Amino acid sequence: MADLENVIYKLRRALDARINQLSISITSGGVDNMETYKYIIGQINALEATKQEISNLLNDKEQNEGTVVDINSKNSLTK
Repeated sequence: MADLENVIYKLRRALDARINQLSISITSGGVDNMETYKYIIGQINALEATKQEISNLLNDKEQNEGTVVDINSKNSLTK
């Protein structure tokens, strides 16, 4: 399990580093046309979405380790 955590940690760091590089290229004047700007913004959005999905998967794992209550059961409190 420690190997998987290490891979996830390294992946998150790599995603953060790439997002930072792309952000710097935009803010430092490294973009010379709108097409390039849109492309870089698209890359940043995709990388951020990937980071969010990793977080969601990790949160689901943590949340699934507890007690599960079925709120749609026939023994509900409604009359």
